[in-house]
Amino acid sequence: MKNDQQQHHNSTKQPPKVLIAGAGLGGLTLAILLEKAQVPYEVYERVVEVKNMGTSNSLGWNIAALFKQIGIYDEFVSISKPALSVDTYNEDRKLEFSMTFKPAVEMSGSEGYFVTRSALYDLLLRQIPCEKIHFGKRIVSTKQDHIGVRVHFADNTIAEGDILVGADGAYSAVRQNFYQQLKRENKLPLSDNSASPFNCVCLVGQTAPLDPAKFPEVLKPHCLINDVVSADKPYSWVAMTMKDNIYCWTVIKYLNKTSSRDDDAFREAEWGAIAAEAMCQEVRHFPIPGGVNNDLTLGDLIDMTPNASKVIPEEKVFETWYSGRVVLLGDACHAIHPASGAGAVNAMHDAVALANWISVLDSPSTKDTERIFKEYRDERYPAVIAAYNAGQTLTKVSGKGWVAWVVRKIAKNMPVWLHNMAAKTVTQHRPQVSFLPLVKDEGASPPKYQPSLVKTLAIHQARAGSASVFASATTSATTSATSSTYTLNNQTPSISMKT
Repeated sequence: MKNDQQQHHNSTKQPPKVLIAGAGLGGLTLAILLEKAQVPYEVYERVVEVKNMGTSNSLGWNIAALFKQIGIYDEFVSISKPALSVDTYNEDRKLEFSMTFKPAVEMSGSEGYFVTRSALYDLLLRQIPCEKIHFGKRIVSTKQDHIGVRVHFADNTIAEGDILVGADGAYSAVRQNFYQQLKRENKLPLSDNSASPFNCVCLVGQTAPLDPAKFPEVLKPHCLINDVVSADKPYSWVAMTMKDNIYCWTVIKYLNKTSSRDDDAFREAEWGAIAAEAMCQEVRHFPIPGGVNNDLTLGDLIDMTPNASKVIPEEKVFETWYSGRVVLLGDACHAIHPASGAGAVNAMHDAVALANWISVLDSPSTKDTERIFKEYRDERYPAVIAAYNAGQTLTKVSGKGWVAWVVRKIAKNMPVWLHNMAAKTVTQHRPQVSFLPLVKDEGASPPKYQPSLVKTLAIHQARAGSASVFASATTSATTSATSSTYTLNNQTPSISMKT
C-alpha cells in the first residue's frame, strides 16, 4: 500500500498560487477559470476604479463554448445584440457594400454578438469573489527565484506566489520588469527591445441611453455596424447600435507615417481629456447613417457621450512571452489593431490555454512552469500572428491609399467561396477548458485542434482513473497495489503504470 499512498499524495498536491497582474478582460477570464479549477489566485489591478473606455467587443463565434462551460452564456446573450453584417457607407450616407456574417454563423454554430465593454466587464467581474481582486495596486518591481515570485507595489505592499501572469495591457509593467532582466543577461531579442509602432490614433466613445424618437434605429433587435469611409479625409469612422439604446462609436485618424512612443511626434502630442475634446470638435460634423431623416452626424453621438477617449492602437506581437515563473497574456504580449475586433477574444483564448496547463501543474518548480508556458506559447503564437495579419488586412477596408481602394473592391465583389473560406478561418478557434464538462460544438466546420485541451484532458482523465483505483483498493483492503506516475513533456502527456 505504500506505493498507492505515495501516488495518492502526489495526485493531491497543492496547486500553485497564481498572481494575476491586470484586471482587464483577459485577466478576469483567467481568474474565473482558475476559480473553477480550484487553483488559488489573486488579481492586482493598477487603477483604483476601472473607467468605461467607450468601446464595444465582438464575441460569440469564438467564445460561446467557453461561456457555456462557465455558465454565463445566457446572461451574455441578454446584454448583447447579434450582428448580421458590416455595412460600409460613403459620406453621402449611401451604402457601398455589406459583408454578411451568415457564413460565420453557419461555420461556428453560434451568432456573432456585440456588447459594450462596460457590460461585458461587469459580467466577468461578478464571477470573481471580491476578496480576490485588489484595485489601486501599481507594480514597482518583480523578482523571482527557485522558491517563488514576489511583486512589490507602490503602496509598499508585497504579494508572493508561484506564478506571475502579466495581463496588464500593452504597457505591461510585468513585461518591462522581466525584459530588463533578460536584457541584462543578453537574452532579449532585438525586436522585443524596440517600441511598438502605430500608424493611426483613435477616438472612442459610448453614449448614454438614447431617445428612440430621435434615434429609431436603436430599437432594432440586431446590432447595426455602420462604417463610413471618406474619399478625401485621413479618417474613417464607425457607429454601432448596442443593447439598451446605446451607440458605441470610433473614429480613426490615419497618420502620414508609422510612429512610436520614442518619436518626437508622439512626445509633442496631447493625450488627455483636452486632446480628446479637441479631436471631438474636429470630427463632429462627420456624417453617419441613422436618425429620423437619415441625417445624423458624429456630433449627435458626441453630445450624448459622457466621456470620449483618445487612444493609440499600437500593433506588435512580442517574441518573448515567458521567463521562469513569469508569463504574459493578452495585449501584454500581442497588441492587435482594433479594426480586427480580435484583441479581447485573443486575450480570452490565451486565458483558456494557460488555465488548461496550470490546472495540471503539480510542481511549482521553475522547470515545470517554463515547460507549461512553452506549451501555452506554442499553441497561441500562430493564432495570434494570424489575427495580427487579419487586422492589418481589415484596416485596409476603411483605410486610405490605393491599396485600401483595391481591398474594398475585393470585399465588395468577393465570391461566395472566398467569403466562406474567410468565415471558416475567422471562426475556427473555439476553445474549451479541460477541467469543466465539455460543450457540444454545433458548427458546420469543426473547431481547430486545441493542444492544451487534448493533452490536459488526457492528464485529468488519467488522474481520475488512478484516484478511482486507489479508492477501490483502499476500501476492499486488497494486498495488491497500483502506482501511477504522470509526466508532462512538450508533445503529449505520458502515463506509465506499474502493478
